[in-house]
Amino acid sequence: MQNIEQIFVPVDFHQHTDDLADFAIGIANKLGAKLTFLHVAGHVAEAGLYIDEYPTTFAALDEELFGHAQKKMDELVAKSKASCPGCSGLVLRGEAADGIVDYVNDKANGLIVMGTHGAKGIEKIMLGSVAERVLKRASCPILVFNPYKGERGYQITAPLSETLQPI
Repeated sequence: MQNIEQIFVPVDFHQHTDDLADFAIGIANKLGAKLTFLHVAGHVAEAGLYIDEYPTTFAALDEELFGHAQKKMDELVAKSKASCPGCSGLVLRGEAADGIVDYVNDKANGLIVMGTHGAKGIEKIMLGSVAERVLKRASCPILVFNPYKGERGYQITAPLSETLQPI
């Protein structure tokens, strides 16, 4: 079995980001792995493809959103340093699933720990699922955390080698 040396945690800074971060930090600490939070900031400027005149404010808005995402990432990393001293964070540009997969696929001995929003029905059809698209395309193992299932307080009480099984 491959040793997990790096854990990648895609975050969207929505409601369950802290739960996901705590869960991933627990796994990283048990494995002695480095942890990197990832956020992919979309391009508002792509909306310009659908209009006749491209206002320069789209580029400014892109930069503002990227700066806001970087600020949120810095706050998440600072908050996580106490329980995971070696953690880091990275904000990428692009589409979420593509950005995650492109960044992680060339890294060796990695694990992705990501959350799901639990979309179903028409919402999933219309919006898709980032977790599902990453799951289908990533070359490393993925652990999907469902913050909507049951009580909080997931704990890993047995060694991961006994708990996680390959599919």
